Amino acid sequence: MIRSLALLVVLTASVAAADVEADLYHVGIAKVDITPEHPIRLNGFGFRRIESEGVNHRIHARAISIRHRDAAQPVVLVTVDVLGIPEVIRAEIAKRVKAKANLPSERLAISATHTHCGPMLSGANTTIFGVPIPAEHQKHIDEYTAKFIEHLESTVLSALKNPQPSHLSWGLGSVGFAKNRRRQGGPSDHDLPILVVRDAKTKSVSAVSTSYACHCVTLSHNKLGGDWAGYAAEAIEAQYPGAVGLVSIGCGADQNPDSGVVGDKIETAQMQGRSIAAEVARLLGGFLAPLQGQPTCTEKTLTLPLADLPARKEWKEKAKRDDAIGYHAKVQLAKLDGNAALATSIDYTIHTWAFGDSLAIVHLPGEVVADYSLRLKDELDRGRVWVTAYTNANPCYIPSERVLKEGGYEGGGAMVYYDVPMPFKPGLEDLIVNEVKRQLGTKYVATFDAKRTRGERRLSPQQSLAAIKTEARFTVDLAVAEPLVADPVAMAFGPDGKLW
Repeated sequence: MIRSLALLVVLTASVAAADVEADLYHVGIAKVDITPEHPIRLNGFGFRRIESEGVNHRIHARAISIRHRDAAQPVVLVTVDVLGIPEVIRAEIAKRVKAKANLPSERLAISATHTHCGPMLSGANTTIFGVPIPAEHQKHIDEYTAKFIEHLESTVLSALKNPQPSHLSWGLGSVGFAKNRRRQGGPSDHDLPILVVRDAKTKSVSAVSTSYACHCVTLSHNKLGGDWAGYAAEAIEAQYPGAVGLVSIGCGADQNPDSGVVGDKIETAQMQGRSIAAEVARLLGGFLAPLQGQPTCTEKTLTLPLADLPARKEWKEKAKRDDAIGYHAKVQLAKLDGNAALATSIDYTIHTWAFGDSLAIVHLPGEVVADYSLRLKDELDRGRVWVTAYTNANPCYIPSERVLKEGGYEGGGAMVYYDVPMPFKPGLEDLIVNEVKRQLGTKYVATFDAKRTRGERRLSPQQSLAAIKTEARFTVDLAVAEPLVADPVAMAFGPDGKLW
């Protein structure tokens, strides 16, 4: 079986990876503690209806600004330990940053780690608790939200200050603790992309950005914390003193940790975070592809139609229920009584950053199911495409056509927790996928046809390396890979049929 046509390996006692420089970038880094100073409602679980009972793990906003040496403006990536960011909050942060640093909206990406132990924000998941939020609790939420906006503004502006000459490289590993929560054996995306920033003079690691497609839902106690994503960032920073670790979430809306939701078993979340840090360390120990080219930044807002609204009498019937569905119906009726129109569509803004033809990063809002990243990496070049979700806005779950048809929680049931009146109409998957492909153009077309390998997806060189098993007296090192090698000519078939 061909694992990767461009994987060059050498079997010796020890072989060093090739030292290849990327383009020169100017990179700024920031990390700000955003832990609330007072008790506050935590977002994510509707059954928690009292304010937080202490701090398990301090939470942060982390940012890197990246400007190519030939570019006039940088891009800024922010990761933040909250469930999701309402679009109105992201818009206010973007407005402030535009006014003070002249950074366009499409060059700012704010990704939530989706921790279910993060503080509630004003306008986020307003119907999640199935009952009204008491005025005193709402006051604390509003007070913190004002500070949260200031914290993120400060984080972005700090990252834009004093950028240092740096080289960037990236690779693609794997971590295996996510599993499909809708059905056993359902689709999952275990890719772990990493972007590494090294100081151009000292070669030391100054930042690592990574993402994994899994719900950040290991812990369900009522204490503030970053869950596995927060522990992953902390473990990365412990491995590389002085560096900042940014962790975002991929298309993991239908993925849960294989541990399940464990309440207050902190060591489980720590172990999951350490497994990510261990894979980061493995990747950093070998060849990583150099990042090259100025980022081309594109954004477009799509309109995703919702299913037709029911008659008023149907809302009244649902409102008789004593649960989240009943409360959601009462909220819709109150809007109608106040002559407010119910939503008939969702605005959905897609951002992409393409660094020349070396790496494309796709930023998708909301709770996106794994079908999207898998499809995008099948129809585009999966070796150069990185897909994140929970970025720039969190309007609701974003089901694929398959999940929408199957229904259930991710297919439409969870809309009641987002104050969205109805599930989506069919057709949203093609709208989203086609817009991503339009933004990236022809540079990132697929170079590998999974249909010709019975559906098996191509592994990255780093993933292929991890899959190789040898006798104890041998080691296998990745010396060079794409984009520094193409159409290899020195090949041989092993006795088991594998191509080397």
